[in-house]
Amino acid sequence: MTAPTRTPERQRARVYAWAPPARRRPPVMRLLPNLLLGPYALSVFLITLLPASQAAKVTGVVDTLAGWIDARVPQVQSYALLEFLANVALFVPLGVLLRWGWPRVPWWMITLIGLAMTLTIESVQTMLPSRFPTISDIVANTAGTALGAMLVAVLLAMFRRR
Repeated sequence: MTAPTRTPERQRARVYAWAPPARRRPPVMRLLPNLLLGPYALSVFLITLLPASQAAKVTGVVDTLAGWIDARVPQVQSYALLEFLANVALFVPLGVLLRWGWPRVPWWMITLIGLAMTLTIESVQTMLPSRFPTISDIVANTAGTALGAMLVAVLLAMFRRR
């Protein structure tokens, strides 16, 4: 009588390794960024599409800060730089909320969403008499979205290592 032959599936050794259960985010942490995305997008559209005189009440911080720097640092074109940085800062939350709310979407796709939102805003601004669309706004807003998405990606990677 011959011994039964082993199939390749049976020849492999079974290795059991204990792994901690995958930590799921609490429901609030999964919902929160998606809930904040609507009010954030609405506020961005209001800031960027309201007539300039009304939007200046919201964004008057840039004018005040530029005036303060100009008074202390002579011959510096600070307004253009501050406006650029303000546009970057305005879109960082978009990247953060999208990456946090949709963790499986890659950062570059979130950047494309920010670019699409910016192109929409700048296109509408061409029809508004008190607004002036610029290429620097497109660059700054897209950079802000990418920065926010990459910031969350780095933080998630750091937390996963722990």
